Amino acid sequence: PGAGENLENTMAAFRHAVQLGTDMLELDCHWTKDEQVVVLHDSNLKRSTGINAYISDVAYADLPPYLCKLGVSFKRECYCEGGDDKRIPLLRDVFEAFPNTPINIDIKVNNDTLIKKVSELVVRYNREHLTVWGNSSNEVVKKCYKENPQIPILFSLPRVLLLLGLFYTGLLPFVPLKEQFLEIPMPSIISKLKDPERQTRSQRFVTWLADTLLMRKALFDHLTSRGIQVYVWVLNDEEDFKRAFDLGATGIMTDYPTKLKEFMEKNNYTLK
Repeated sequence: PGAGENLENTMAAFRHAVQLGTDMLELDCHWTKDEQVVVLHDSNLKRSTGINAYISDVAYADLPPYLCKLGVSFKRECYCEGGDDKRIPLLRDVFEAFPNTPINIDIKVNNDTLIKKVSELVVRYNREHLTVWGNSSNEVVKKCYKENPQIPILFSLPRVLLLLGLFYTGLLPFVPLKEQFLEIPMPSIISKLKDPERQTRSQRFVTWLADTLLMRKALFDHLTSRGIQVYVWVLNDEEDFKRAFDLGATGIMTDYPTKLKEFMEKNNYTLK
């Protein structure tokens, strides 16, 4: 996030967010042909650089720069134009630049070597207490936990579904959870990303159902009372900021950190 104000996953975007007082950076990790851990969202470079190649097939020194203009995924028909910083950074660059900032790492590919190298970097920079990692894939999260159980993990998608099942059957208070972070989308934002008239009735129903099941204050309150942080993504409008905080979310992931900061200051919101 932050992709609405600077090119996504660049050092400029991270610096801007930290200067605004952002409590946590969210980033995505891949690895290059020469086994460097880089911060990038897509496995293919086409969308971000215009070069149709997989990042795992390119050495770090040969990586192309970002395009000057990238679309903002969670804001319809919006683009971000970058400044001078168009370099794909290394994960260690981020660790060195922000030694005291919590960082959320999405391990984008199911690769044992990538997971091992990320863990080694976290340990080298003494960041086990400042890092959370995982992926929507349960297999990736299991590998992360096995590689280094000292680094907090995210709920994978299958575990989110299990979490909901336990919540709605009343069993959740009795089940231990090893995850420390829940990051979930606010399904209702789909209507802002896609023209509602282009969605079928069944698509609109599924969106409504998902939103009704996921966006529950009782669920958020139960998790936070157990020390599990709840982040809702990716919210870019004030009405969605308000809804997430009113539901009891710990934090919000946004493409527009300046807008979120102004909203929080105007409404006297403080993070838990």
